[in-house]
Amino acid sequence: MKAIVIREHGGLDKLRLEEIPAPEISEREVLVRVKACALNHLDIWVRRGIPGLNPPHTPGADVAGVVERIGAAVKDIKAGERVVLNPNLNCGECEYCQMGEDSLCIKYGILGEHAPGGYAEFVKIPARNVIRIPDHVSFDEAAAVPLVFMTAWRMVVTRAQVRPGEDLLVLAAGSGVGSAAIQIAKLCGARVIATASTDEKLAKARELGADIVINYAKTDSDKEVWKLTNRRGVDVVIESVGQATWPKSLRALARNGRLVTCGATTGPLGETDIRLIFWKQLQILGSTMGTRSELLDALKLVWAGKLRPVIAGAFPLAEAAKAQEMLEKREQFGKLLLHP
Repeated sequence: MKAIVIREHGGLDKLRLEEIPAPEISEREVLVRVKACALNHLDIWVRRGIPGLNPPHTPGADVAGVVERIGAAVKDIKAGERVVLNPNLNCGECEYCQMGEDSLCIKYGILGEHAPGGYAEFVKIPARNVIRIPDHVSFDEAAAVPLVFMTAWRMVVTRAQVRPGEDLLVLAAGSGVGSAAIQIAKLCGARVIATASTDEKLAKARELGADIVINYAKTDSDKEVWKLTNRRGVDVVIESVGQATWPKSLRALARNGRLVTCGATTGPLGETDIRLIFWKQLQILGSTMGTRSELLDALKLVWAGKLRPVIAGAFPLAEAAKAQEMLEKREQFGKLLLHP
């Protein structure tokens, strides 16, 4: 099969299209022919190098496709079915898995990071990770959902527990998590303030439901939030940027506010004024991916048309480097896809 293989960590030139054997499946696994694979910033970190992950490797967490073959012990899935994959890889046996907290699993991994992913013609996955796609949903739409909508759902609904009437700030509205968080927060009844670097991205954020938008390239977002909320601040900040925005995110919070973080795309070391934390009694909540239940909750709303994956464009598999370059430069609004 054709696949993008990283044989050493580094720049975009390390993404090489190669011919490699298709995966062999166990009795409880499924082989899926990939029809669409969505990109994530995780793919960039995998290519650059994450401690403990050694090449060769094929990235890609978000996959939709057709079941090609099933293992001998798989009973409820058939070849030919249209499916999307839950990218969570967990043991199912530890104390956290028993509580239903997939992403806290002591052996937790993510498809495309800890196992070969969807930048390929075929991918294998445990049968329990397969979810059927309704006929009216395209492969592109399905592939654009799992990682970002699961992550955003856990951040907004489970961790922040956003309530009607609250003010919520979404950073990087053009990102996958950002565009998903805007929509989910609106369903929760929040007033959404969104930031982005261009007026074009902000216009698209408004289309998704953002009530107020801020161009952070033209103004200090924390000061603007302070003005917009009559010097109160927001109840919740959805933070995925990290080092570049961390101090401003904390300053933007109201008393008893909640900051939920799922990433650090600009760096891992955020400067923290500890006095803000105790004086305003702030809550800082970590959030990684989500559970199968949270993914299914989000998918139900996508299938019903109440949540909409935003697709910025698609590339053939051979142009994976071009797609990642566009993602690195933050030129897109929404998800980029690969078509093997």
